[in-house]
Amino acid sequence: MSPFQASAGLNGVFRCTTEQATALQRAAEQRRYITAAIDLPRDVSPPTIFEGFASAMRFPEWFGNNWDALADCLSDLSWLDEEGYLIILRGCGRAFPKHEGNWAMLMDILKESAAFWQREGVPFCVLVDEGPQDLPPLPIT
Repeated sequence: MSPFQASAGLNGVFRCTTEQATALQRAAEQRRYITAAIDLPRDVSPPTIFEGFASAMRFPEWFGNNWDALADCLSDLSWLDEEGYLIILRGCGRAFPKHEGNWAMLMDILKESAAFWQREGVPFCVLVDEGPQDLPPLPIT
């Protein structure tokens, strides 16, 4: 079962394999959900994080390129007006080991956004490849 077959019950941020991410991306696209794959560079910084999200999620021009604006946009998404959202973060294992503060901030924002959308009954799932062991694994096989 995919998270998208379980409505918004599996909203959250999960570590996964590349194969799981690919399978869920196909399932999400079949349901016509917004899917956004964000490839993080080795030398990740807040501006590169903001740029990746802004491009992948088609943020409006008023996006402020800061942490608060990222949180605001991820809990709005009215310009997309879709039934569900899947974000795949690639390259986290190489991008964040030296940038723990950025990682913690990003994870807080993504978890808060997933909780918001769950309360709204809208699927919002973030998959992290090469994610740290403190992230829960994707609860499907």
